[in-house]
Amino acid sequence: MKTPVCVLGLGLIGGSVLRAAAAAGRVTFGYNRSADGMNAALADGFDATADLESALTRAAQLSALIVLAVPVPALPALLEQIRRLAPDCPLTDVTSVKAAVLDDVTAAGLAEKFVGGHPMAGTAHSGWPAGHAGLFEGAPWVISVDDHVDPTVFATVLDLILDCGSVAVPARSEEHDAAAAAISHLPHLLAEALAVTAADVPLAFALAAGSFRDGTRVAGTAPDLVRAMCEGNAPQLLPTLDRAMALLAEARESLATESSVADLVNTGHAARTRYESFPRNEIVTVVLGEDDWRRALAAAGRAGGVIRSALPTPDSR
Repeated sequence: MKTPVCVLGLGLIGGSVLRAAAAAGRVTFGYNRSADGMNAALADGFDATADLESALTRAAQLSALIVLAVPVPALPALLEQIRRLAPDCPLTDVTSVKAAVLDDVTAAGLAEKFVGGHPMAGTAHSGWPAGHAGLFEGAPWVISVDDHVDPTVFATVLDLILDCGSVAVPARSEEHDAAAAAISHLPHLLAEALAVTAADVPLAFALAAGSFRDGTRVAGTAPDLVRAMCEGNAPQLLPTLDRAMALLAEARESLATESSVADLVNTGHAARTRYESFPRNEIVTVVLGEDDWRRALAAAGRAGGVIRSALPTPDSR
């Protein structure tokens, strides 16, 4: 029997996890602080409550996998209640920063049961109505391989990721945050800047088409969610911003003095081409719990490796 799933926070991502886990045949239930989100989930036939204590008590009784799907600023208070009511449940999250979450989990005394996660999927919309069971289909989903990670909890979280239709990408928390700064958080800020810049030009919105639409898509995300992800990853986002600003400054100087942006355009095109051919080799030989298994998975993830099926354990070989 698959591990039951308790999702705390039924917005776009949490709500989609609840739907996908239910579609995979799991016992699922969720908590949402606002009655609107809870009632929307109930109306769609899902088991949801606005009573955190009852959700966590039930999770403890079922030894459910608890999925943290709330903004990072809300985590400390939530973790305190988990520590009080369901400290033995396996625990994961779906937030877009990993080091800050791990710090909060460690401070709550729950690291032994925790394996971080981050599905690389979403839309510019938010809330329960925006979610759907297929949101994660084929998408990469980061699974943490930090030094504290327990192989049994890792396998439990991996099983949920695969049930949601994703491929798992193993990574250390600090490496995830550096990558997320470049491919998620920086794009949000660039989209905001592009939208503001265009808004200053009277004819811009009348002429805007595909390039502007695609370049500003994530600027439609709720501002509080963008702030939470960017501010929560400030240590990694700051040097990433510096790098992008330096590239733009160099392009501006070249345009002003040589009437050329060739260096940035050519380098960017080459980088995009490398991305399009980046390998996605399946990781199949790492044995969970054997010596150095975390390091081996982190190295495989950096090289483009993904996990598409359950990994072997010493007992299964």
